Amino acid sequence: MQRRYVTVDVFADRPFAGNPLAVVLDAEGLTTAQMQAIAREFNYAETTFVLPPRDSSHTAHVRIFTPRSELPFAGHPNVGTAFVLARARSGTDSVARFQFEEQAGVVPLELVRERGQVVGAELTAPEALSVRSEFPTQHAAACLSLDASDIRIDGHAPIVVSVGLPFVVVEIKTREALRRARPNLAAHADTLPRDGADGIYLYTRDVTGSDSHADLEARMFAPLDGVIEDPATGSATAAMAAFLAHLAPGADAEAKLRFSQGVDFGRPSLLETRTVKRGGAVAAVHVRGRCVPIMEGRLEL
Repeated sequence: MQRRYVTVDVFADRPFAGNPLAVVLDAEGLTTAQMQAIAREFNYAETTFVLPPRDSSHTAHVRIFTPRSELPFAGHPNVGTAFVLARARSGTDSVARFQFEEQAGVVPLELVRERGQVVGAELTAPEALSVRSEFPTQHAAACLSLDASDIRIDGHAPIVVSVGLPFVVVEIKTREALRRARPNLAAHADTLPRDGADGIYLYTRDVTGSDSHADLEARMFAPLDGVIEDPATGSATAAMAAFLAHLAPGADAEAKLRFSQGVDFGRPSLLETRTVKRGGAVAAVHVRGRCVPIMEGRLEL
């Protein structure tokens, strides 16, 4: 039987930038083993499989796989899958929102249109911010092939945070140190996973020159998942934006940030976040991005 697929570049405004995603449509009847094999075949950071929803009020049941395992939630797969479904379905001009059933819960998405055309989507994280255990600075430095002196700890220590998928988040002092960082597989294997996190999201506020269009510059390493470096990580960006809002003073606020990622990987990406804080707690975090269609075809199974 043939299965349709579409690939898109997510968090990008031009081809061959952002984070590539494969979306397998008509996935009903595929086994978990088959989905995992297809994800290995594409060998993207993630591949999604679109199934009929369990609840008819939702848009679809979406399963997300890395080349090695299934994920409960991820950012760019949601944004890209919403974009693909909006383009594939007839009569979507009147549709503004989708709801995807995933392991982490129901993920709401709002379609982004320009001049009547769908150009991307904005997701709402499915879980409240979870701030977990700290990660020793020396372990973080080893995982990133950096010195401990390259890591900034006056705002926060390296720590595990999540809004659906946990990551270790680490602030780097300078853009130059962020550029020098390299994933150390042995150090990752020795110290991770921690509190469910096996990926490290590193960022800096030192954005100048070519990075001046963004508020922060970031990278993400997850070699234990078969992802040496991810060019755009929506789930980690959402967790980071929520954590920064959590740390900020004030009980009620709405903050918007622009995150640049993938520059040092050769696939520049732009992720826009919107965080709502009410009564001193983060009430919601949203991540928005554009998408570009790249390929479509059929799988022979």
